[in-house]
Amino acid sequence: MPTQRQIPQPGQESVWDYPRPPRVEPTTKLIRVSFGGIVIAETQAAYRVLETSHPPTYYLPQADIRMEYLRRTPLQTVCEFKGGATYWSLVVGKRESENASWGYANPRPGYEAIRHHIAFYASRVDECTVNGEVVTAQPGDFYGGWVTSDVVGPFKGAPGTWGW
Repeated sequence: MPTQRQIPQPGQESVWDYPRPPRVEPTTKLIRVSFGGIVIAETQAAYRVLETSHPPTYYLPQADIRMEYLRRTPLQTVCEFKGGATYWSLVVGKRESENASWGYANPRPGYEAIRHHIAFYASRVDECTVNGEVVTAQPGDFYGGWVTSDVVGPFKGAPGTWGW
Protein backbone atom coordinates (compact mmCIF):
# COMPACT_ATOMS: atom_id res chain seq x y z
CA MET A 1 0.00 0.00 0.00
CA PRO A 2 1.29 3.48 -0.77
CA THR A 3 2.44 5.73 2.06
CA GLN A 4 0.43 8.77 0.90
CA ARG A 5 -3.22 7.66 0.88
CA GLN A 6 -5.39 10.62 -0.11
CA ILE A 7 -8.15 11.46 2.36
CA PRO A 8 -11.55 11.70 0.66
CA GLN A 9 -13.49 14.92 1.05
CA PRO A 10 -17.30 14.96 1.44
CA GLY A 11 -18.85 13.38 -1.67
CA GLN A 12 -15.65 11.50 -2.56
CA GLU A 13 -14.61 7.86 -2.25
CA SER A 14 -11.14 6.48 -1.63
CA VAL A 15 -10.14 3.52 -3.76
CA TRP A 16 -8.37 2.24 -0.64
CA ASP A 17 -11.81 1.67 0.91
CA TYR A 18 -12.89 -0.58 -1.98
CA PRO A 19 -12.83 -4.33 -1.30
CA ARG A 20 -10.73 -7.19 -2.59
CA PRO A 21 -12.13 -9.32 -4.12
CA PRO A 22 -13.96 -6.61 -6.07
CA ARG A 23 -17.58 -5.64 -5.52
CA VAL A 24 -20.11 -5.16 -8.34
CA GLU A 25 -22.76 -2.48 -7.84
CA PRO A 26 -25.34 -0.89 -10.12
CA THR A 27 -25.21 2.81 -10.95
CA THR A 28 -27.82 5.08 -12.49
CA LYS A 29 -25.25 7.75 -13.40
CA LEU A 30 -25.29 8.68 -17.09
CA ILE A 31 -22.36 6.90 -18.72
CA ARG A 32 -21.30 7.86 -22.26
CA VAL A 33 -18.51 6.64 -24.55
CA SER A 34 -17.61 8.47 -27.79
CA PHE A 35 -15.24 7.56 -30.60
CA GLY A 36 -14.80 8.90 -34.12
CA GLY A 37 -17.55 11.49 -33.70
CA ILE A 38 -20.09 8.80 -32.71
CA VAL A 39 -21.68 8.15 -29.32
CA ILE A 40 -20.82 4.46 -29.08
CA ALA A 41 -22.61 3.86 -25.79
CA GLU A 42 -24.96 5.71 -23.50
CA THR A 43 -26.68 4.25 -20.47
CA GLN A 44 -28.01 4.82 -16.99
CA ALA A 45 -27.96 1.07 -16.29
CA ALA A 46 -24.25 0.35 -15.87
CA TYR A 47 -22.42 -1.55 -13.19
CA ARG A 48 -19.33 -0.33 -11.35
CA VAL A 49 -16.69 -2.87 -10.37
CA LEU A 50 -14.85 -1.57 -7.31
CA GLU A 51 -11.50 -3.07 -6.30
CA THR A 52 -8.90 -1.91 -3.80
CA SER A 53 -6.47 0.63 -5.32
CA HIS A 54 -8.39 0.91 -8.63
CA PRO A 55 -10.79 3.61 -9.78
CA PRO A 56 -14.19 2.17 -10.79
CA THR A 57 -14.48 0.16 -13.97
CA TYR A 58 -17.86 0.74 -15.64
CA TYR A 59 -19.57 -2.15 -17.43
CA LEU A 60 -22.27 -1.03 -19.85
CA PRO A 61 -25.10 -3.26 -21.08
CA GLN A 62 -24.63 -4.41 -24.67
CA ALA A 63 -28.22 -3.32 -25.34
CA ASP A 64 -27.04 0.30 -24.82
CA ILE A 65 -23.92 -0.03 -27.00
CA ARG A 66 -23.83 0.47 -30.76
CA MET A 67 -22.39 -2.98 -31.32
CA GLU A 68 -22.12 -2.43 -35.10
CA TYR A 69 -18.95 -0.41 -34.35
CA LEU A 70 -17.31 -3.19 -32.30
CA ARG A 71 -15.26 -5.98 -33.87
CA ARG A 72 -14.36 -9.04 -31.82
CA THR A 73 -10.60 -9.65 -31.58
CA PRO A 74 -8.65 -12.82 -30.78
CA LEU A 75 -7.30 -11.34 -27.52
CA GLN A 76 -8.37 -13.16 -24.37
CA THR A 77 -7.26 -12.64 -20.79
CA VAL A 78 -8.20 -14.11 -17.43
CA CYS A 79 -9.09 -12.19 -14.29
CA GLU A 80 -8.65 -14.16 -11.09
CA PHE A 81 -12.05 -12.92 -9.89
CA LYS A 82 -14.24 -12.37 -12.96
CA GLY A 83 -12.95 -15.14 -15.23
CA GLY A 84 -12.11 -15.14 -18.95
CA ALA A 85 -12.43 -11.86 -20.84
CA THR A 86 -12.96 -11.31 -24.55
CA TYR A 87 -12.07 -8.09 -26.38
CA TRP A 88 -13.43 -5.84 -29.11
CA SER A 89 -11.85 -3.15 -31.24
CA LEU A 90 -13.77 -0.03 -32.20
CA VAL A 91 -14.05 0.77 -35.90
CA VAL A 92 -15.64 4.01 -37.10
CA GLY A 93 -14.97 4.82 -40.73
CA LYS A 94 -11.21 4.58 -41.23
CA ARG A 95 -10.43 4.95 -37.53
CA GLU A 96 -9.76 1.89 -35.40
CA SER A 97 -8.91 1.49 -31.74
CA GLU A 98 -7.57 -1.99 -31.13
CA ASN A 99 -8.85 -3.90 -28.08
CA ALA A 100 -10.65 -0.82 -26.80
CA SER A 101 -13.22 -2.79 -24.82
CA TRP A 102 -13.72 -6.09 -23.05
CA GLY A 103 -16.34 -8.18 -21.32
CA TYR A 104 -17.04 -11.50 -19.64
CA ALA A 105 -19.41 -13.83 -21.50
CA ASN A 106 -19.38 -16.34 -18.64
CA PRO A 107 -18.26 -14.53 -15.50
CA ARG A 108 -17.41 -16.46 -12.37
CA PRO A 109 -19.88 -16.68 -9.46
CA GLY A 110 -20.44 -13.33 -7.83
CA TYR A 111 -19.94 -11.43 -11.10
CA GLU A 112 -22.95 -12.67 -13.08
CA ALA A 113 -24.38 -9.13 -13.18
CA ILE A 114 -21.76 -8.05 -15.75
CA ARG A 115 -22.64 -10.82 -18.24
CA HIS A 116 -23.67 -9.12 -21.53
CA HIS A 117 -21.89 -5.93 -20.42
CA ILE A 118 -18.77 -4.31 -21.88
CA ALA A 119 -16.16 -2.01 -20.35
CA PHE A 120 -14.11 0.52 -22.32
CA TYR A 121 -10.58 1.77 -21.82
CA ALA A 122 -10.86 5.55 -21.49
CA SER A 123 -7.36 5.79 -23.01
CA ARG A 124 -8.49 4.07 -26.23
CA VAL A 125 -11.59 6.11 -27.05
CA ASP A 126 -12.08 9.81 -27.68
CA GLU A 127 -14.11 10.52 -24.57
CA CYS A 128 -15.83 8.82 -21.65
CA THR A 129 -18.10 10.72 -19.29
CA VAL A 130 -19.86 10.02 -16.01
CA ASN A 131 -22.82 12.38 -15.47
CA GLY A 132 -21.22 14.77 -17.96
CA GLU A 133 -17.78 14.79 -16.32
CA VAL A 134 -14.98 13.77 -18.68
CA VAL A 135 -13.01 10.94 -17.07
CA THR A 136 -9.27 10.40 -16.94
CA ALA A 137 -7.92 6.94 -17.70
CA GLN A 138 -6.42 4.94 -14.87
CA PRO A 139 -2.62 5.26 -15.00
CA GLY A 140 -0.84 2.66 -17.10
CA ASP A 141 -2.65 0.78 -19.81
CA PHE A 142 -3.37 -2.55 -18.17
CA TYR A 143 -6.33 -1.64 -15.97
CA GLY A 144 -9.45 0.04 -17.25
CA GLY A 145 -10.62 2.22 -14.37
CA TRP A 146 -12.12 5.66 -14.87
CA VAL A 147 -10.93 8.53 -12.66
CA THR A 148 -13.49 11.22 -11.81
CA SER A 149 -13.47 14.03 -9.26
CA ASP A 150 -15.41 11.91 -6.76
CA VAL A 151 -12.67 9.24 -6.49
CA VAL A 152 -9.27 9.68 -4.83
CA GLY A 153 -6.18 7.46 -4.82
CA PRO A 154 -3.37 7.03 -5.35
CA PHE A 155 -4.29 4.58 -8.10
CA LYS A 156 -2.53 1.37 -9.06
CA GLY A 157 -1.19 1.18 -12.62
CA ALA A 158 1.51 3.85 -12.83
CA PRO A 159 5.19 2.90 -12.78
CA GLY A 160 6.23 1.73 -9.32
CA THR A 161 2.73 0.69 -8.24
CA TRP A 162 2.60 -2.91 -9.48
CA GLY A 163 3.69 -4.30 -6.11
CA TRP A 164 0.82 -2.76 -4.15
